[in-house]
Amino acid sequence: MKQDWKPGTMIYPLPAALVSCGSCEEEYNIITVAWVGTLCTNPPMCYISVRPERHSYPILKKNMEFVINLTTKDMAFATDWCGVRSGKDFNKFQEMGLTPGKAAMVKAPIIEESPLCIECRVKEIVSLGSHDMFIADVVNVKADTRYLDDATGKFDLGQSNLLVYAHGGYYELGEKIGKFGWSVEKKKK
Repeated sequence: MKQDWKPGTMIYPLPAALVSCGSCEEEYNIITVAWVGTLCTNPPMCYISVRPERHSYPILKKNMEFVINLTTKDMAFATDWCGVRSGKDFNKFQEMGLTPGKAAMVKAPIIEESPLCIECRVKEIVSLGSHDMFIADVVNVKADTRYLDDATGKFDLGQSNLLVYAHGGYYELGEKIGKFGWSVEKKKK
């Protein structure tokens, strides 16, 4: 049996991402964003959606650059804290013991503790209602070498204990149960 509900945003889980912004140390800020995702593979594009009243909003709009920093189980407390505290009142990097690092292609800092930092340059801002969507080109990705497989050289993000957000809660991912295309692979005899 299914029950009808009023329309709402129930597409879960989502990455619990820390988005870093600002062009200089005095302006650096971190905002926790779950409304984040991929838009296109080629060219690589993504988005974040931010409420205009958030402290980071004018920083994002002014600089038109940001970094999406994926988070881990070890970063869960900082991820939540950065989402409920305002950068106008706190230096979130200092308060949470996070390390701002140098990005390769944008002025916004990366978060060194993140396993994957996605540097973005805004193409367009779309007003949608409660949130504005920042549509961006991915201009560089920084991957933590701790998650490189020594034998294959492949990046294994699954080993980083990624953090996800689902309907008001934070969760770690479970066990891998398959890979893309495994359902149609020919079985070995």
